[in-house]
Amino acid sequence: MAVYTEVSDDDLKALSAAYNIGEIVSCKGIAEGVENSNFLIETTSGRYILTLYEKRVDPKDLPFFLGFMEHLAKAGCVACPVPIRGRDGEALRTIAGRPGAIITFLRGIWPRRITPEHCAELGTVMAKLHNAGLTYPGTRPNNLSVEGWKQQAGRIAKETAAKVDITLPSLMRTELETLAAAWPQLKSTPDLPSGVIHADLFPDNVFFLDGKCSGLIDFYFACTDFLAYDIAISLNAWCFEPDGAFNITKASRLLTAYESVRPLSALEKETLPLFARGSALRFMLTRLYDWVNTPPGAMVKPKDPREYLHKLNFHRRVKNISAYGLA
Repeated sequence: MAVYTEVSDDDLKALSAAYNIGEIVSCKGIAEGVENSNFLIETTSGRYILTLYEKRVDPKDLPFFLGFMEHLAKAGCVACPVPIRGRDGEALRTIAGRPGAIITFLRGIWPRRITPEHCAELGTVMAKLHNAGLTYPGTRPNNLSVEGWKQQAGRIAKETAAKVDITLPSLMRTELETLAAAWPQLKSTPDLPSGVIHADLFPDNVFFLDGKCSGLIDFYFACTDFLAYDIAISLNAWCFEPDGAFNITKASRLLTAYESVRPLSALEKETLPLFARGSALRFMLTRLYDWVNTPPGAMVKPKDPREYLHKLNFHRRVKNISAYGLA
């Protein structure tokens, strides 16, 4: 989450008139994250989240995202925010010149210090999300898969990358070539399970109450892709320590809990190291781009791409899934 676009008093008055949620009494920007502009709004009836979708989000994708959130809420197996429909029956509208929506407020806090127990909870909930996603009728390609990585890398000058780390220009080139050659294709790999994935299950998108997962937020990268790729993203986001060390206990707990709900196929286990390597490259590239292109004055702190450079180098040495604590 972040704030790139400000909301005026007139915008708030228009929102109060458009929704049946009471009068808006306060609106506070949320600084965490990097993608959209988010605000905590208090009304006379309760708390809500107002999201303005910024340039990286294609407005044509918004019905898919919001529909998936509604689908999960109806399924009842994964708690998540639900889009609020206005008096006109629509969830989407233009706010402060941006596409926007109001969603319900989800109780809980994201873990600042991740434990193996948090990882186990995540594994269970992610597997439930994947199972529920199999019945969602919508589809959306993953625009930040291999072709997206190539486009992102093409927007980053070699000189810029070298200033962050001298090894980056050559590493980006060789990794893109290697992963593009090895990456499975959805249509030609039916034996590798696919469906709707969250694609951004970082700790700040997973809320907890009393040690249990209370829900998931920020579905704006959700897409149709390999289910194991979602697991790989979470291994990168949850199972490395602040000093960069990989915590195999956390990884084992995450994977074991996931398998207690949805067992992994042999092919998924075989390809997980490749997916972990690819997801590390994906987030290194987007962080690198944001590191040098965040607009001046934006209420957001860009994340250091070198964290994911380190993770990428770790996965390049992995031979099989045993490195992640699963036989």
